[in-house]
Amino acid sequence: EVKLVESGGDSAQVGGSLRLSCEASGFTVSSYCMGWFRQAPGEEREGIASINSDGSTSYADSVKGRFTISQDDAKNTLILQMNSLAPEDTGLYYCAADSRVPRCTLLSVDFGYWGQGTQVTVSS
Repeated sequence: EVKLVESGGDSAQVGGSLRLSCEASGFTVSSYCMGWFRQAPGEEREGIASINSDGSTSYADSVKGRFTISQDDAKNTLILQMNSLAPEDTGLYYCAADSRVPRCTLLSVDFGYWGQGTQVTVSS
């Protein structure tokens, strides 16, 4: 059974940093397309970063240069390092996975497995 469990969400100050983790079970993260999404209240879910089975990464313009997606293969865990946080980064952050590699996008419809989400709140 595929399972994704996010952690690391917290409150942070503007300009601060947070590190989100997504522990996976039932599959190997390095063999799947893995992604991070976020959803602010009243808004659509937004794909912000993805990493393919070949290690290639994609980022939304809104986070490029500030966020980094990576994998810890030993722990079978997906990581999102978030730096230079801004209030618009506030939202519920989801980890997602899909086996249909090499296709790996930032579109939620292309991901078949989802975690339950972890809350990030950025304030000044």
